[in-house]
Amino acid sequence: MRKNAVAIIPKTIENVIFFVRGQKVMLDFHLAEIYGIPTFRLNEAVKRNRKRFPADFMFRLTRKEYKTLISQIAMSKKGRGGRRTLPYAFTEYGAIMVANILNSDHAVKMSVFVVRAFIKMRAFFSEHRNLARELKNLENKLTQRLDCHEAAIIEVLRKVLRLLEPSPEPPPPPAKPQIGFHT
Repeated sequence: MRKNAVAIIPKTIENVIFFVRGQKVMLDFHLAEIYGIPTFRLNEAVKRNRKRFPADFMFRLTRKEYKTLISQIAMSKKGRGGRRTLPYAFTEYGAIMVANILNSDHAVKMSVFVVRAFIKMRAFFSEHRNLARELKNLENKLTQRLDCHEAAIIEVLRKVLRLLEPSPEPPPPPAKPQIGFHT
């Protein structure tokens, strides 16, 4: 690790877990910072052990995904020493596998924090999923009640409108038959 680099504190690991393609992932440069190595060394180790990283463990971001994430995280400007390649995104299992291939005491210790962060995120979203389900049930109940009330209100309004409608003109009285002789 560089002398002036600041390692990610375990409490903030949850802040570097992003949702990409419907999965919780950590980017290669965040994992490298957590494990205390330069990003290019982490990527070298991954390339040497490519068989350990199937598509559900790691994937490379597209330009569009990367640009979306740039707005969320601080990145250096292009041409000023920034990245020249698109970063890898590691799922929970990929992040653990990275710790296995790095094979250092620090990597092993930090992998425990990474796993705990993913578990914490999973529990958080599980709780919110239950809350969302309960809110949906409540919404359905309220909608059913509103439908019942709306039907009653609409019926009352129809009756009021019938009362307010001007009565139609009475039909003209039938013509009186004339008495007498007609030719």
